[in-house]
Amino acid sequence: MADCSTFVKADTPGSAPQTSKIDAQSILEEFRHRYTERNALSLAQFKQDAIYMPGANTRSVLHALPFPMVIARGQATTVWSVDGHSYIDFLSEYSAGLYGHSCERIWTAVNSAMKKGWNLGGKNEYEGKLAQMLVERFGNSMDMIRFCNSGTEANLMAIGTAIAYTGKQKILCFLGGYHGSSISFPEASPCYTMNPKYEFVLAPYNDILATDAVVEALPPNSLAAIIVEGMQGAGGCIPGRPDFMQHLQKLASEHGALFILDEVMTSRLAYGGLQSTLGIKPDITTLGKWPGGGFSFGAFGGRHAVMEMLDPSAKKLVHSGTFNNNTISMAGGIEGCNIFDREAVKSLNDLGDTLRQRIADVLKQRLGHRNTSDRNEQANGAVASASKIYISGVGSLMNVTFAGANKDILQAIFYHYMLEQGLYVATRGYVALNLETKVEHLDIFVRAIEKFVSDYQDLL
Repeated sequence: MADCSTFVKADTPGSAPQTSKIDAQSILEEFRHRYTERNALSLAQFKQDAIYMPGANTRSVLHALPFPMVIARGQATTVWSVDGHSYIDFLSEYSAGLYGHSCERIWTAVNSAMKKGWNLGGKNEYEGKLAQMLVERFGNSMDMIRFCNSGTEANLMAIGTAIAYTGKQKILCFLGGYHGSSISFPEASPCYTMNPKYEFVLAPYNDILATDAVVEALPPNSLAAIIVEGMQGAGGCIPGRPDFMQHLQKLASEHGALFILDEVMTSRLAYGGLQSTLGIKPDITTLGKWPGGGFSFGAFGGRHAVMEMLDPSAKKLVHSGTFNNNTISMAGGIEGCNIFDREAVKSLNDLGDTLRQRIADVLKQRLGHRNTSDRNEQANGAVASASKIYISGVGSLMNVTFAGANKDILQAIFYHYMLEQGLYVATRGYVALNLETKVEHLDIFVRAIEKFVSDYQDLL
């Protein structure tokens, strides 16, 4: 593991501009100018790749202005760009990089499997073991499981299964929800989604009365499923209220619909997934990210009566996929589950709770405002009692979010500011800890937050 002294950049730029004299847009332009000067090799690769890839991109979330940083390598919890800059990784591959970038145990397990060959074209010795481990871990609601290649696939399969099982078509989803690149419902976006033409109906997240009104307006006996995240990840790490989640389960039961809990991101937040803390028992749970050991992975599982429809001998539903049981993800997943045991789950999420509370304390002490994760309060950053910067989340996943008229500019400033401090976060302010994250990394992150708030207090 790299020594902690290598994590902090030695060439951090100097003091921030006087915010009372320069507006937010000008500050952002200065950041982007410095970024361009410091990342010439990333810019060159961006221009070259743009010849063959639209926007030099094959994964929209990695796009950044003026161009994305190109990462050359990673070790433990540090990544290095092609331009030679090092960063403490607080993004962790959007939570999939749970094990850091060089876990020796994962490497050994995968290397051992690959020595026996890959693309074997049949059942293998790993898939049943991984299935057993996950069913036992999520036994609160899961009797059987099937694998696929991503969380997006898992959610598509879960919805398709619910439609087939119930014989109905309506799917209740929530504003701000994200169930993969082809099942997303952003509250405000200039982009079109690529959602399939299912009969989706939308309700506000965490709002019982409004959700009831939406369901009551549906044609009788038309609701096939309710799909929801226990914490909206891409929507800003907004935790679902337990009473809301419990109400959704009850609502699904009353309407003969299946209750689908998307735990693609949240299954790392407790040993049995976030559902184990919310007092709910979904009919289907979807998984992704970490259970594949850091490799392509998705899964959906639930109670016997539902999952048995996917038994090929039943001749009811067909679910295939060339890489569903690929030996790399299966072998890596088995060792990953061994690593991420009860103790590791608790330790990592306690660390996340500590970081989030420390950030909230900084915001309160430095800005004199209360912190909130309530979406309705976030939407109006001009309210005198609320800040224009927030921290929200659960355990090891969180988001630093901005509100008010300049929220997009402030979010971009924050992203570039953290890069200049040697810290890698998502452009939207999303933070995911990994098993290589230590207390000293949290100290560095909190000091950066303190400095950011001090430098740009006039904008916040």
